[in-house]
Amino acid sequence: MVDQVSPALARRIALAAQGFGRAAPAAPGTRALTGVVDRLGLLQIDSVNVFERSHYIPAFSRIGAYDRALLDRVAWGRRGRLVEYWAHQAAFIPRELWPLFEFRRAAYRAEGASEWGGWLAENRSLAEWLRAELSTNGPMRASEIEHDANERRGPWWGWSAVKRTLEWMFRTGEVVCVDRRRFERVYALPEQGLEPHLLEHGPAEADSIRALVERAAAALGIATAPDLADYWRMTQAQVRPAIADLVDAGTLVPVEVPGWRTGSRPSAAWVHRDARRPRRVEGVSLLSPFDPVVWFRPRAERLFDFHYRIEIYTPEPQRRYGYYSLPVLVDDRVVARVDLKSDRSARVLRVQSAWAEPAAPAETAERLVPVLREAAAWQGLDEITVTGRGDLSGSIEGALRAVA
Repeated sequence: MVDQVSPALARRIALAAQGFGRAAPAAPGTRALTGVVDRLGLLQIDSVNVFERSHYIPAFSRIGAYDRALLDRVAWGRRGRLVEYWAHQAAFIPRELWPLFEFRRAAYRAEGASEWGGWLAENRSLAEWLRAELSTNGPMRASEIEHDANERRGPWWGWSAVKRTLEWMFRTGEVVCVDRRRFERVYALPEQGLEPHLLEHGPAEADSIRALVERAAAALGIATAPDLADYWRMTQAQVRPAIADLVDAGTLVPVEVPGWRTGSRPSAAWVHRDARRPRRVEGVSLLSPFDPVVWFRPRAERLFDFHYRIEIYTPEPQRRYGYYSLPVLVDDRVVARVDLKSDRSARVLRVQSAWAEPAAPAETAERLVPVLREAAAWQGLDEITVTGRGDLSGSIEGALRAVA
């Protein structure tokens, strides 16, 4: 008989697997930071910097105000512990995972060399020239080597042929990213950026997918097949054989969660054998829009009854919650969202809007204010202002005054 897990316990299992409910260290350092990365398996990268770039936020959510320079040090350079690749979207992953994505690089190579006009097939001479440039000069930004910066082609947002070719080579593994300068990738040949043992041929595709599904299951705690597929942006067809193997091995344990449904039928779900089943998860955290807790929107709705869409791509008159609205996690529920902006010139954290979810507890604002103050200090900002938009803004403003 399949074990039943209540929706409340499922939430707690998921959050504990993600590192919530633990006491934050008094002075989080490299060990605490790398612990977050190892637990999650990846940090999604995004260019939006209105509050803070997304890859810095998950560690703040879990361990508090750490030194962001620590992440830079572990992420970049030949001695870094991380490497950037298309693992979910663009993301930092532990270097030891690099070989597991050889099947994806092979798929990109097949796509780029396809007879129907793949970009690399059409621009092979340019790719060879770029390899020669990097071999001669070492790691470089695209802007440093573009020879046709005025060329503009269709829907590539103004990228030149050089930039587009480098991006394809990044996907196929012909170049790697060893740094970002002003958020622009610095490209290198693989042997310039990665240790030799990482460049050996990766495991067979089935073995890689099984290893990645196990990592996803450990990071999620409890999951459906779509959850496990989305973590590394694979298809359900790819992950289902791996799930079956992991069930046979006892790594994944089938469970049923009342209310988790696929259409009219209960959703199949699995718990990782090492997942904790805490009686409670306590704490308050701001979540990045690209945090694994909420990045797969169907899972966020299933776990928290929380409908979430980031509105940075929505025209301003049509935005409901704000440009960069961060979910607010209180204990084991997502109970609010706040649109934050780090006004660095004025040294002010601006709460541009704040909205409570229908079941938000009455003390939400009071519990959120200390986290907002910590976030402001983390960003090097001196004060917090609230604009008044949203049904939670007045309560936050009052709680700020009470603390002051």
